[in-house]
Amino acid sequence: MTQTVITTERLYLRQWQPSDFAVFAKMNADPEVMKYFPKLLAPTLSDAIAHKCQQLIEDNGWGFWAVCLKESDAFIGMVGLNEAHADMPFAPSVEIGWRLHKDYWGQGYATEAARASLRFAFERLDLDEVVAFTAVINTHSQLIMQRIGMRNTQKNFSHPFLNTAHLLSEHVLYRITQHQWQISMLKNRG
Repeated sequence: MTQTVITTERLYLRQWQPSDFAVFAKMNADPEVMKYFPKLLAPTLSDAIAHKCQQLIEDNGWGFWAVCLKESDAFIGMVGLNEAHADMPFAPSVEIGWRLHKDYWGQGYATEAARASLRFAFERLDLDEVVAFTAVINTHSQLIMQRIGMRNTQKNFSHPFLNTAHLLSEHVLYRITQHQWQISMLKNRG
């Protein structure tokens, strides 16, 4: 499959490289980065996730891409698209997600890369809609969802892989349709 590289003003989203894995493992072992995930990830599990991302991009031409800064070529995390797990109450669907190294938070990189991922989803994959979800208490990710034009469905759900008593169990579900995205693109141009 042809490998897609997506470029934005400051970033490019590309296939994973072996040099990305160590930085990704450090991110996944960082309590701040993983604050809204059930646990920190050991390097072997982190590498397995990176390999899976790499393989899905190889097979499909899209997925959770490695995100790099144009100016320095530094790997800063992952952003992209993934088929939602079959156990999710909104499956089948394609989700958008992100995880960036904390040194790059607060600079608009996640929003910039997520917008590029939505463009790919709607222009290249011709999807009808894209979803996003996170723990209710993760307001930072919800702000990114709102910035990229997604709307809260008001259909919170218990994450199927977490005990309902877990602090992170209750999740919000956001959506954006291709039509809503097209309208937001027209507004942003005007």
